[in-house]
Amino acid sequence: MAENYLGKTVPDFTLKASDGQTIALKNLKGRKILLYFFTSPGGGN
Repeated sequence: MAENYLGKTVPDFTLKASDGQTIALKNLKGRKILLYFFTSPGGGN
């Protein structure tokens, strides 16, 4: 079962968006965002 961390602070990280741009969490400060992490069957290898 997924855990709910609503309102919790997370460490800064960056990721590459589907359009190729890099997004840093710190650049979204002050906005409401939803982070959803998942894995593919087989562990994503």
